[in-house]
Amino acid sequence: MEIDQWRREYLRGGLNRKDLQDDPILQFEQWLQEVVETDLSDPSCMSLASVDSDGQPSQRIVLLKGYDARGFAFYTNLASHKARDIEQNPRVSLLFPWQSVERQVIVYGRAERLTREEAETYFHTRPRESQLAAWASHQSATIESRTQLEQDFEAMKSRFGDGEIPLPEFWGGYRVVHHAVEFWQGRASRLHDRFIYRRQDDDSWQVERLSP
Repeated sequence: MEIDQWRREYLRGGLNRKDLQDDPILQFEQWLQEVVETDLSDPSCMSLASVDSDGQPSQRIVLLKGYDARGFAFYTNLASHKARDIEQNPRVSLLFPWQSVERQVIVYGRAERLTREEAETYFHTRPRESQLAAWASHQSATIESRTQLEQDFEAMKSRFGDGEIPLPEFWGGYRVVHHAVEFWQGRASRLHDRFIYRRQDDDSWQVERLSP
């Protein structure tokens, strides 16, 4: 079968305005919990879209590491491609692609740097090997080979021994402060349900149904 004929119907359910929470974070929390209960692999995976100074968009998968009324948090090397984009243009979008349950969540917002204290608290909860990898990787930089990366990792193991691994100066996180959040539920015949929350001047939320 040709790729243009690959398709299926979305029949798992629907989404009605009366079923939505008044706040998008509460709605996100409800959906996330429902996704977790399905045993979906990596439910915290999200695609982060950023735009560089030339207007070139790029995307990559990152992991959600916290969310609350302030926004959605993730961590990264502060010299990475994504971080350089954000420093030049903090307007970003997140996509949670929960296709196995025929749902998507899209977040529109502005990325703000987390404090060093927040980054340090999270960094020391990571597995030790992940902490070492943060030191060994110059994320997004060109390297000669896999061998070089592994050698750098071993060098970091020798450097820190059995002692505490400090937070690198070049490592931290961002919070995407959301001004709009869309919830998408697949439906039959491509008549999907889409609702978008838009932040108002008084920080309340207006909810609108969008045409599929």
